[in-house]
Amino acid sequence: MAAVDPPTSSFSRYYFENRLNVMTSNQEDEIPEGAGILRLDSWLSPFKFDLVKRHKTAIDWIDRLERDEGGIVKFSEGYNSYGLHVLENGDIVYREWAPNAIDASIIGDFNNWNRGQYRMTKDSYGVWSITLPSNNGVPLIPHNTKIKLALTLSNGATVDRLPAWIKRVTQDLSVSPVYDAIFWNPPQMYEWKYDNVTRAQRHPLSAKIYEAHVGISTSELRVGTYNEFTRDTLPRIHKLGYNVIQLMAVMEHAYYASFGYQVTSFFAVSSRYGTPEDLKYLIDEAHKLGMTVLLDVVHSHACKNVLDGLNMFDGTDYQYFHGGPKGYHSLWDSRLFNYGKYEVLRFLLSNLRFYIDEYHFDGFRFDGVTSMLYTHHGIGTGFSGGYHEYFGDGNVEPEAMNYLILANYMLHKLDPNIITIAEDVSGMPGLCVPMELGGVGFDYRLAMAIPDMWIKLLKEVNDDDWDMGKIVFELTNRRYKEKTVAYAESHDQALVGDKTLAFWLMDKEMYTNMSDLSELTPIIDRGIALHKIIRLITHTLGGEAYLNFEGNEFGHPEWLDFPRDGNGNSFWYARRQWNVLDDQLLRYKYLNEFDSAMQHTEEKYGWLRSEPAYVSLKHEGDKMIVFERAGLLFIFNLHPTQSYADYRVGVQIPGQYRIVLDSDEKKFGGHARIDHDKSKFFTTPFAWNGRDNFLQVYIPNRVGLVLAKVD
Repeated sequence: MAAVDPPTSSFSRYYFENRLNVMTSNQEDEIPEGAGILRLDSWLSPFKFDLVKRHKTAIDWIDRLERDEGGIVKFSEGYNSYGLHVLENGDIVYREWAPNAIDASIIGDFNNWNRGQYRMTKDSYGVWSITLPSNNGVPLIPHNTKIKLALTLSNGATVDRLPAWIKRVTQDLSVSPVYDAIFWNPPQMYEWKYDNVTRAQRHPLSAKIYEAHVGISTSELRVGTYNEFTRDTLPRIHKLGYNVIQLMAVMEHAYYASFGYQVTSFFAVSSRYGTPEDLKYLIDEAHKLGMTVLLDVVHSHACKNVLDGLNMFDGTDYQYFHGGPKGYHSLWDSRLFNYGKYEVLRFLLSNLRFYIDEYHFDGFRFDGVTSMLYTHHGIGTGFSGGYHEYFGDGNVEPEAMNYLILANYMLHKLDPNIITIAEDVSGMPGLCVPMELGGVGFDYRLAMAIPDMWIKLLKEVNDDDWDMGKIVFELTNRRYKEKTVAYAESHDQALVGDKTLAFWLMDKEMYTNMSDLSELTPIIDRGIALHKIIRLITHTLGGEAYLNFEGNEFGHPEWLDFPRDGNGNSFWYARRQWNVLDDQLLRYKYLNEFDSAMQHTEEKYGWLRSEPAYVSLKHEGDKMIVFERAGLLFIFNLHPTQSYADYRVGVQIPGQYRIVLDSDEKKFGGHARIDHDKSKFFTTPFAWNGRDNFLQVYIPNRVGLVLAKVD
């Protein structure tokens, strides 16, 4: 094959259809084990040995764990042996890895914090253990009481630590911001009521993800609870038509304003919102509704706290993390795991398994994957898309790469219906390709460039100058056969310092002109129209799954800002103002109704689970975009003022078409300029825009239409 320049960005389906025929039969024979991804993308051929190397590293680990631990799935059950466990006879067994400590004991309310009473023994691997005999079948440590691990360090210093595998920690802010470890052994285990709805049965063919934070899910000026979320928010999500809930800030974190991204206790769910049983009830009720529940898992870094975190746990900075500067994330002010250590792998893989087994989560959104994958952690580095950026020991962190491969392999071996999503901005090739083909094994990646595009357009470009070609390119610029979660905005765009789409569009009048009793001003009219169009075209063209952050479906007013010193510890912006949605005099209800219509229309026709769209028209002057997907015809007029009568659009499948979704309907806050009863569209067998047929439509300005063929 003649030498060609490598691509400078990840590819859309069309690139592959038109350019992928580059592999000869001899080249096919030369594909080594672990580099099967070359069949999808031959541009990776110069890096096939990198692919083979990372594949072999993972296989070697899998073989090692098979030999020494009974397999990677068994290895991930570490939470059953480490930490504190009550046996059937009431004895308590406690195991903890602290290799650099020279003495250890368990202390707490149960023994008046006596450091010398229950001393532990250490094995050759640095694991301390002890069995606390029961008192006639009654555990020595009472349920819901404080405990700690007391260590003597190699320098003779004595320190107290929260057990690394502890399942419950609480804060008493009136005493100290530091967490207390709690022995959690409720007298009655939670009884799951809806286990009969299996993960396979609720596995979404089209994932429509609702990203939510329990603490901000109340309208009141306080932290919301698991039980309130179950009672008040779950029904809203289900009614909207979302089938996946992605829960943020569940793993216990020291600082509420960190949005859950400064984790201190990895096996403890946040006590701010209630008890572990309350969270189980939330997930159980979601499963009752047939919904999949994902955990936003933070394994990319850890809080640097010492008194209630993993940092300096056994007196060294290199136990769980890399020592020195390599173990510190300068931008996040946090510690970075050493993924090459045996016990760190056990800890993290078991952490995933724990949330699957104990809380019945259905999968994970992995935070900070870009930071994990690269030695530079994405700090001060942009990605041009050149493939050289994705390979080589100087760029890629091989141990983190191996951990992500092993994590995905373990989870999907445990249950192929478990869902994993990668938060990666770099476009790493093969991220969502199975390990067997040389990939990392995620099910989906986030399309992080899409919301950036929309914000940039709204901030910097006049409506008349929006480039239809660039919009389509960004929405379709994804790797073939690697599934993508498209979204117009997530929690990142809602945070203080940025603005939600609704705020960019309408902030000047959201406090004065969102009532139906007030005049429909040009700003509000434009804002409502573009809010719907942006979401619809992102939903239908941008990926194989869709995500929305809690409240953005109805154009939530204001940004999100957690209580902190900089705002007087106010909860004013750390809540969801459901009241503006529920007030039927306000126009937020129109956006909410349209969002629901999108989800339910997709559920009926399934464009997310279909092949990527065929775009037949990107007309810069008319500001028109037309494409087909899942047998539907999508027509978007983004022109600020110009409507078109009898506009001719191409369509491949002949027949009669009807409108199944119209953003201009009155119930969506539109102007009802199209009479649906009189709108019947018949194709003409004449080639147009690369399609075999055409039909003609009336398409008003700033309107999106979805047409389906009449059976």
